[in-house]
Amino acid sequence: MNNALINKLLSTNAGWGALALRIPVGIIFVAHGAQKLFGWFGGYGLEGTGQWMDSIGLGPGIVMALLAGAAEFFGGLALIVGLLVRPAAAVLAFAMLIAIFSVHIGNGLFMSNNGYEFGLALLAVSVSLLFSGAGRASVDRLLARA
Repeated sequence: MNNALINKLLSTNAGWGALALRIPVGIIFVAHGAQKLFGWFGGYGLEGTGQWMDSIGLGPGIVMALLAGAAEFFGGLALIVGLLVRPAAAVLAFAMLIAIFSVHIGNGLFMSNNGYEFGLALLAVSVSLLFSGAGRASVDRLLARA
């Protein structure tokens, strides 16, 4: 792969603010991914999540559960560590668009009605990190400098 492309992918001019976005949102994504993949934190695991995804028309459910869970879990880990933040943020933004439009949009904005406000906030952070990069305190920045 081209070194210029890798450097562009890893480079960031963002300051410390990206860290304030990456850590809490990364934790949220890891927790939600762990619910889907492993059944942790009150989740249903792959089988239960897959059945639910099938029931809402996202099939094959087990594959979709694996994709969504892996995107959230590993994407969240990438945000926390600050490694490959731009590609992770792109995948997470896509996952949030799917969640908003396939599950929450019909319920209105507010979370109290299972609306899309939480997904929209996570989408906004993901898009912000996609554009800004990981920021000063990140593995991406260390690798881009090397």
